[in-house]
Amino acid sequence: MADSMRPVPRSSLFEGHLQEIIFLFAIYNINQNPDILPNFTLGYYFYDTFMYEKLAILYVLHLLSGPDKMIPNYSCTGHGQLAGIIGDRYSSTTIPAAQVFGLYGYPQISYGASDPSLSDRLLYPHVFRMVQNNHIHNMAISELLEHFGWTWVGILVSDDETGEIELQILIKYMRERGICLEDIIKIYRKRDEKSYNEKYWSLLDVIGNISAIDYFIFDDDINEEDTYAQMYTAQHLKQLLLFGVAPRLYSAVEVLAKALHEMFLFIKDEYEENSITGFIHYRRKLQRYIQMMKSSPDPMRPSYYFNEQGEAVHPYKIINGLHIEEAVHEVEVGNFTPWAVSGEKLYINPQAITWKHTQEPSRGSCLSLQIPVSRCSDQCSPGSRKKTRETIHSCCYDCSPCSEGEISNITDAENCNKCQSDEWPNEKRDRCLPKVLEFISYQNDTIASVFSGVSVFGCLVTGFILRIFISHRDTPIVKANNRNLSYLLLVSIILSFLSIFLFLGRPTDITCRFRETSFGIFFSVAVSSLLAKTVMVCVAFKSTKPGSPWRKWLNVKLPYTIVLLCSSIQVVICVIWLSISPPFQDFDTQSYPGKIIIQCNEGSDVCFYSMLGYMGLLAAVSFVLAFMVRTLPDIFNEAKYITFSMLLFCSVWISMVPAYLSTRGKYMVAVEIFAVIASSTGLLGCVFFPKCFIIMFKYEINRKTDLLGKRK
Repeated sequence: MADSMRPVPRSSLFEGHLQEIIFLFAIYNINQNPDILPNFTLGYYFYDTFMYEKLAILYVLHLLSGPDKMIPNYSCTGHGQLAGIIGDRYSSTTIPAAQVFGLYGYPQISYGASDPSLSDRLLYPHVFRMVQNNHIHNMAISELLEHFGWTWVGILVSDDETGEIELQILIKYMRERGICLEDIIKIYRKRDEKSYNEKYWSLLDVIGNISAIDYFIFDDDINEEDTYAQMYTAQHLKQLLLFGVAPRLYSAVEVLAKALHEMFLFIKDEYEENSITGFIHYRRKLQRYIQMMKSSPDPMRPSYYFNEQGEAVHPYKIINGLHIEEAVHEVEVGNFTPWAVSGEKLYINPQAITWKHTQEPSRGSCLSLQIPVSRCSDQCSPGSRKKTRETIHSCCYDCSPCSEGEISNITDAENCNKCQSDEWPNEKRDRCLPKVLEFISYQNDTIASVFSGVSVFGCLVTGFILRIFISHRDTPIVKANNRNLSYLLLVSIILSFLSIFLFLGRPTDITCRFRETSFGIFFSVAVSSLLAKTVMVCVAFKSTKPGSPWRKWLNVKLPYTIVLLCSSIQVVICVIWLSISPPFQDFDTQSYPGKIIIQCNEGSDVCFYSMLGYMGLLAAVSFVLAFMVRTLPDIFNEAKYITFSMLLFCSVWISMVPAYLSTRGKYMVAVEIFAVIASSTGLLGCVFFPKCFIIMFKYEINRKTDLLGKRK
């Protein structure tokens, strides 16, 4: 800027011409504004570097020394005082110019340079920019790609150092969001005057040769004002200030002018008013006033402020360009706020976006609201995960269903999540559902009703037999083999039938402790009673010989002693079991998918099989002893019935063990219940049904006189 105007070398090119118009418009408004730099008239020098670094250095020397002779550290200009520099638009020319201007402390405000190196305040403390660095632009682009789910994209970039820097930054942010790069097209910037808009027209050539590409995302460095280049009225210029580079260029001029105004207000008390001497003295402090500049509220222009890196921080508009009836319409569909918290920087109004035109003969031309797809692979739906291919691109993958017990409830899930131990995936494997609880339930299992009915029926039958025996307690057949042992045997069978209810319903720690030990003790008492009966038959016949030593064992205490001793051993085993490692409620989540088996854990397998083993030992001894005395006279002998009952008892429990070990869940419990019912029924049927038949239907032989007659 200077206080006079003069002809300057400038390009006749379209883009440069348009920027000159905006620049002049800003100068004109400031000079006409009495509140900014009163009594001063802003002048300017206008140069076009054609994006040549050498040409940029040449024009810098012209500004510092004068257009005629370039002498370092000397100014040959006859009038006007250089206050600051506006420009350049591109980083490639802004950086070398800044390196020279920085030596003399001249502030420089770029309206387009976004190279990250300019953020270094140690190297470039005097450089300010109306844009933020490439990191912010590329962050916005990558978040926009991620928002629309576009993970397979190509990049158009200028074929120079600046383009390479921007490319690496963009690739970095794209990789962080899982976006892959299909292709890179480098655009050569022609630098001759015949092809004046180097970047834009080279880009058009590329677009014209790629018919498969439907959508492009540009940052606002692409020139958007060309369609308005012929509009020079004030109204048209104000419209231009809403788009592209125009508002940045206008704001850069305005910021420098307002900073000068603030500085002059500060120094006018120390130097005479409008003194150039004061300006020269404070020139190096002008950058401090620029740093403090903030835009005034204006709904027609974006607000901004300068951060610590000298960058004008402002929200970015996201524009949807529509080509309708050979006219371009621009609609604001969202914004990007750099200083917002993560996740809230990008705002998109999807209802305001219109995508590619579609042609339908019946309906004419219409606009689509469906988001286009740009992916290497189809999305993996919920219930599946990505499976990498043998390729360098992470965006190219196959979809693999989640494994058993795992889900994914989002699209394109990297990994499936395992459900908790009490949950299981649904059929689509996109949601975890509570596992089904499995146990023999009274409400849901018919088998529980069957077992309950059999148990009650067995108790009633056994109780009926007990009543018959009590009613005929004085008959010979009841008294023949110790009627008290018969009573004890019938009671133990009733208790065995009732113990079945401990196996039904949802297991708890209490029922688990009683279910395993109760039937063991009850059956031990029952088998001990049969063993005592068998021993008494053997002793009775051995004591019939005169002078037999077995006569002293024919007393009431012997059978009770046998029952008490044999049963006590089983009780001791169960007490030790409950003391050391008692059974407890257990949840089996592994045996069956989708089910939780509520079962009883035996706690100590040694104690459990010791209890079964001892019960089997009693049964085996009773069977062997009963088999040995089965040939004694039938009138006094029920050994053959005991033999059959023990044979059935042993067969049931021997077959029960492998069946018990080979099943899981409620079927394992059903096997155990069946063994209890079968063995109890076997004891009841083999031992007592023949006697009941005689008592009820053959009462004529159940008399002492008949028994004695048959004996004779």
